[in-house]
Amino acid sequence: MMDACSDPSIQEVVVMAGAQLGKTEAILNIIGYHIDNDPSPILVMQPTVKMAEAFSKDRVASGLLASSPCLQSKVKDPRSRDSGNTTLHKVFPGGALTMVGANSAADLASRPIRVVLCDEVDRYPVSAGTEGDPISLAVKRTITFWNRKIIMVSTPTNKGASRIEHAYEKSDQRKYYVPCRHCTEGQVLKWSNVHWDKDNPESARYLCDNCDAEWSESDRIWSIRNGIWVATKPFNGVAGFAINGMYSPWTPLSAGVKDFFAVRKNPEQLKVWTNTYLGETWEDAGERLDYHALSDRREEMPYLPDDVYVITAGVDVQDNRLEIEIVGWGKDDESYVLDFDVLYGDPSSPQLWGDLDTILWKQYKTAGGRELGIRATAVDSGGHYTNSVYKYCKKNAGRRIFAIKGIGGEGKPVASKPSRNNVGKCPLFMVGVNTVKDIVFARLKLQEEGPSYVHFSDRLQDDFFKQLTAEKKVTRYHKGFPRSEYQKASHARNEALDCLVYAIAAYVILNVNINALAAKVEQEANKKPIEVDRSVKKHPALARQTVRQGGFVNSWR
Repeated sequence: MMDACSDPSIQEVVVMAGAQLGKTEAILNIIGYHIDNDPSPILVMQPTVKMAEAFSKDRVASGLLASSPCLQSKVKDPRSRDSGNTTLHKVFPGGALTMVGANSAADLASRPIRVVLCDEVDRYPVSAGTEGDPISLAVKRTITFWNRKIIMVSTPTNKGASRIEHAYEKSDQRKYYVPCRHCTEGQVLKWSNVHWDKDNPESARYLCDNCDAEWSESDRIWSIRNGIWVATKPFNGVAGFAINGMYSPWTPLSAGVKDFFAVRKNPEQLKVWTNTYLGETWEDAGERLDYHALSDRREEMPYLPDDVYVITAGVDVQDNRLEIEIVGWGKDDESYVLDFDVLYGDPSSPQLWGDLDTILWKQYKTAGGRELGIRATAVDSGGHYTNSVYKYCKKNAGRRIFAIKGIGGEGKPVASKPSRNNVGKCPLFMVGVNTVKDIVFARLKLQEEGPSYVHFSDRLQDDFFKQLTAEKKVTRYHKGFPRSEYQKASHARNEALDCLVYAIAAYVILNVNINALAAKVEQEANKKPIEVDRSVKKHPALARQTVRQGGFVNSWR
């Protein structure tokens, strides 16, 4: 990679890699090389301005410059009187280093740049403010330089929506081939060739793709040290590099297997592992949920399941009704959809909200007698009755009944910090509906009970499951860039899905440590009753006194 970055025939370099494989170190090396040997105006772009500031302080100032006396002599300390340097802008003889956030359009369009270094491009916003694609804005600053360099590095994210995958596919797609110590055959390290004994990650070993020889850790390290980059596509001016965690000389193969064991049953965590360890995009298997498969999973729930420790609710407000979904939560976010109710009436009338209170005050009892009420509720305020929602939620804030508003787009948090900047001065949480729907789709695809699995009560009607599966995830292109979004079938109702999204949002806002709570409840249930010594023990001085037989105290006893 470093050779490609200094090769005059290569203008663009793309690196798609897992986490902790030296991507940022490569960027620092490039910065140091140009400051010392080839002074140029350099731009480093991070996903946000805050991340740019952190990169400058933690990696450039405290790392690169502090460890190199040569670079220190060329880049003055910003605290010195005549430095002219700031946290995000550092001048050196013949050039300057500028660090910006991809979310700041003004910073991207302010100066000519020869070397553009784009870090973690899959975390960039689609647009820098209203100015358009941040990478395109940065690249436009390089057009006056014949010897420009554009370098993009990132851990990939979702297939079809990953910037780094898209850029890599346009490159010569170089892969790192390593020789087998036994047969000398070159090969790319693949996860399918990693084997281990059942339930024993420590036994992990790699099997040669050619001779099936088992590699020890020393064999793997030897192969990595003797590997070479091989282009798998014709060179077209863009050099692309792809590498995964199996190539890491710092992390044993068993560590990758341990991490896989920990996440293999949780699709949300498995996605992160696929991105960060395998260095691959995540592709959802089946974009539409199966209505029949989910409805067949209904279970008898005459009582609240013993494994439920918290209950939340999601409320959708329509023009002539309220729809309410009740969800119980157990260890490791295993959930139980307990009820789905519809209340017809005028959302602007107090009567309908009083009916909602009746449902939200309901107590659920386990077979053993433990009772739970609804601990948090999220009510959608995005319809035609926003003020009514604000009024109700503000009045019942002490009961953790929250007003929410859904926002679309990828990368939004499940729930933001509340804002009172509204007509009703009501605490309002913004909910990233696409993010939560990704969670819902991933969890509903789980087939094995356990962490993140979703149970359904037999009280739920067929129509509930039709609504739950009314949407599908599609990828659309906007100005040439892929966007994932959820699309509802024409005339289909999706309130059950929306309510589940809101119930999950309420659970996230509640921010309860469900495993710790479960442990506490179980500990209390297992306590043995303390035997109380009810014999009357008198002070010697009172030994001759007679105990009064009547009166309130003795009657109470």
